Amino acid sequence: MANKVKRIVVKVGTSTLTHPTGRSNIRAMENLVKVISDIMNQGIQVALVSSGAIGVGVGKLRLPGRPKDTAGKQAAATVGQCELMFMYDKMFAEYGHKVGQLLITREDVDDPRRHYNLVACFDTLFAMGVLPIINENDAVAVEEIVYGDNDSLSAIVARLVHADTLIILSDIDGVFDGDPRKNPSARRIPVVEEITPHLRQVCGGAGSDRGTGGMETKLRAAEHAMEAGIDTWVINGTPAENIYLALDGADIGTYFRGGTTDA
Repeated sequence: MANKVKRIVVKVGTSTLTHPTGRSNIRAMENLVKVISDIMNQGIQVALVSSGAIGVGVGKLRLPGRPKDTAGKQAAATVGQCELMFMYDKMFAEYGHKVGQLLITREDVDDPRRHYNLVACFDTLFAMGVLPIINENDAVAVEEIVYGDNDSLSAIVARLVHADTLIILSDIDGVFDGDPRKNPSARRIPVVEEITPHLRQVCGGAGSDRGTGGMETKLRAAEHAMEAGIDTWVINGTPAENIYLALDGADIGTYFRGGTTDA
């Protein structure tokens, strides 16, 4: 598969980027940066949708937990986003790659003129060899903080940039027919050809207490990407080398075959 892929979107969540303490997981970030840099060295264009601004902000501010109020989340996001981009810029520079930050809102995608400008920006960044790092603009997009998630954003970005593949990194080994944290007999679903009502039912539930996503949001993202013919993988983000396996078509995580939708 890897030799056919020209452009991919990778989404990484807060649970991969931070420790349970809320502080940055430097080893995980360094491994992710190394793998993405190596993939880019192969001539594949990559866009990284990165959560973690609020989570990292909570850790840097040494707050006792993730704020419940919107203003508190906004404040944590402003601090955390600076920290995240500083780390990404430093780490990718060590491998000879440049990064650019895009903080977007729903209006940037929905408004025709802003949509056009956003796509033009992506195209120019790719042409310049820059890795776009995307997050929701949590400091101003109140609606996204309350209702949104970066799983869905990653699918939107994949469609915007006409990616071949979307890879969503999770803290479990893919999509299961039950909650593997509660049901040890739950089995991984290796391939999904269509999104069925039963699959929606088994994928209900929230994510970790450091992020907003769960399997339900990943399913919605996969469905959105599939509608555009984009192959999607939900895999464990630890170790980051799992990305190689997904691109090589290995039996890892859950593969959503692009181009198929439910009725």
